[in-house]
Amino acid sequence: MMHYEIKYCKDTPNWKNIPCVQMTHTYLDTPDTISAYAQAAWNENGIMLHLCTKEPETRAVESGALGNPCEDSCLEFFFCPVENDKRYMNVEFNSNGCVFTGMGSDGNTLMRFVSAENQPLITPQINKFDGGWEIFYTFPCELVKRIFPDFELYEGKKVSGNFFKCADLGNFPHYMSWSKITREPFTFHYSECFGALSFVK
Repeated sequence: MMHYEIKYCKDTPNWKNIPCVQMTHTYLDTPDTISAYAQAAWNENGIMLHLCTKEPETRAVESGALGNPCEDSCLEFFFCPVENDKRYMNVEFNSNGCVFTGMGSDGNTLMRFVSAENQPLITPQINKFDGGWEIFYTFPCELVKRIFPDFELYEGKKVSGNFFKCADLGNFPHYMSWSKITREPFTFHYSECFGALSFVK
């Protein structure tokens, strides 16, 4: 099983000092011209994330509270907040800031979270550059607690999770992950294929 130690940062991380994981597992004839990696840090307020992709084109069509970012160039984080519970929460962003935030135990039970005002529940910082884009955001503990009231982050906590890159409708459709998906039919929504995440100081 893949394992990633997520380091504690009291304030905004210096990402140059944070270990990264590569999304090297590819599926469904993903071209080798695309790469992606992820970094994570934590404090008592939430999980701080940086995801980055380099690709020959960035599809960015979807927008709004009910858009489908996975149809575009999309960077995603899934994790199970409670050990031995296959329910997971997921955040999917495109480079427009269109977001899908949800919770489920598989792709058929996934529920989307949308605020009453159709405002994003997570606010990202996105940088676009020639040949790719990157995103920074915090997955707040308060959002997780809406579903898992006892959730807390602390040194030694262990959960499972995965990082993904996709583009369903791009000119170069692709599907990539950090922890390998070993089940069929192919989907990102198998929590038993997630890697191990541990929170350290």
